[in-house]
Amino acid sequence: MKSIAQLLLVAALSAGAISVSANTPAPEAPAKVAKPDLAKGEATYAAVCAACHGADGNSGTPAYPKLAQQHPGYLVKQLQEFKSDKRANAIMKGFASTLSEDDMRNIAFWVTSKTAKPGFAKDKELVALGERIYRGGIADRQVPACAGCHSPNGAGIPSQYPRLSGQHAEYSVAQLTAFRDGVRKNSLQMNQVAAKLNDREIKAVADYIAGLR
Repeated sequence: MKSIAQLLLVAALSAGAISVSANTPAPEAPAKVAKPDLAKGEATYAAVCAACHGADGNSGTPAYPKLAQQHPGYLVKQLQEFKSDKRANAIMKGFASTLSEDDMRNIAFWVTSKTAKPGFAKDKELVALGERIYRGGIADRQVPACAGCHSPNGAGIPSQYPRLSGQHAEYSVAQLTAFRDGVRKNSLQMNQVAAKLNDREIKAVADYIAGLR
């Protein structure tokens, strides 16, 4: 049997533990991210984005990218970087500057819920070259296969690499050229890859991407 002294010691230690526990602040719960409001996203998209990117994210103008089915995380990142000038584009800077973080998230999740319309390649000779580069890269220049990051069917990888499937060839050419020439600077990885491509190879990859599905 425990002595009275031992029992008193145990009681004192227990009380101390309770006191310490009571005075120790509970760890803060992680901040909750509000769920996207698709209704608000649709309304904001219609007011701000639809004129250039199409009512359902399927732009009919080759200069403006298709946004339907694009990964929402990628879209939010681009809008944030247009707003902060990390991705330079005067037109998009003006639109993005009017959007809050919630607006961006709502738009991104709404437009990604829309089905992308397929595109098509136009040049048989170029598309064959584009397929070789997209699927196998260019070994002697250490150009990696596009499929490694953007997946064989162009679906991309959520939160990492954007969807490319069916994108307008003209838009893809413009972006690859901008990456190569250092005009677009918000992806060092793409700057390094595009720097190794000539105009014909860029056009070929873009044409192949347009027909991916």
